[in-house]
Amino acid sequence: MSRRAKSLQLRLTIELAALFFFASCLAVGGLIYSASLTAGSVAVRELGMRATSPVYTFRECFNPEHGLPLDAEHVLGVLSMIFWVLIIVVAVKYVLLIMRADNQGEGGILALLALAQEAARGERSRTLLVLLALGGAALFFGDSMITPAISVLSAVEGISIATPALNQFVLPLAVVVLLGLFLLQKGGTERVGHLFGPTMALWFAVIAIIGGIQIAEAPRVLEALNPAHAVGIFVAAPAAGFVVLGAVALAITGGEALYADMGHFGRLPIRLAWFAVVLPALVLNYFGQGALILGDKTAIENPFFPDGAELGACFRSFFCPPRRRSSPRRR
Repeated sequence: MSRRAKSLQLRLTIELAALFFFASCLAVGGLIYSASLTAGSVAVRELGMRATSPVYTFRECFNPEHGLPLDAEHVLGVLSMIFWVLIIVVAVKYVLLIMRADNQGEGGILALLALAQEAARGERSRTLLVLLALGGAALFFGDSMITPAISVLSAVEGISIATPALNQFVLPLAVVVLLGLFLLQKGGTERVGHLFGPTMALWFAVIAIIGGIQIAEAPRVLEALNPAHAVGIFVAAPAAGFVVLGAVALAITGGEALYADMGHFGRLPIRLAWFAVVLPALVLNYFGQGALILGDKTAIENPFFPDGAELGACFRSFFCPPRRRSSPRRR
């Protein structure tokens, strides 16, 4: 089999996998809509806090101030860092381990404090635990204030890319969206679940397909699954690697909310939503952005939106391939 045939076969396989993921998310969205009062619907909506991180995380990692060269090796290294941070911090630490430490079904830093105080010996140990809990709560509140602002503002910036004339309306529109979201929350989880369950399922399906299509164009990006690429950045430039690691942390902002809201949403629905929908979609989209950068370094200015701009054309080429004109028969 020729190299071109193998490339076409690999691309077709990845696109079919992405379409299967899209159909699965639509099915999940239908179930969420029909049972939006269950914890599963709210869990998908809650995991949506991580959904907007691909909009800005990869771009920020290659901020010129960080001093990280924009070449293939560093692109693979950053992707490897993002992937393993999602696996180690969110999947293993929060979803698998910390969520087991519940206080009668409740989670969060205060529930963890109550569990720790039961095992603490002496007044000094309990005082230290309270101080640590207050510090953790302060970090959680700070993250809860920063994450919505960054997420909404980065998402609204997409209109300035489509139409630069609307750039002046980005900030006011972001404020309006934030106010609307906070006003909507007072309606309770039932109302929010009805709206955000299907919406987030569709969002994850779309970003997964976008990433899968780009990966099919540059399968080399899958080399980033090897953690050696992430380690290579710290070995070659420890200072720059440490700074970039701070930008990579944007991919996991809000991860502790999974544990904090466990008492309201349930452990099992959150785990199912994370491993079945959210994690695959995020990984596909991040790697798709990396594949885009490998082919066009100028796309680093905003790798998420140029990536998504090709979705319609890719759908048309996949579902409605151009017909070959039959050559006229020779008489």
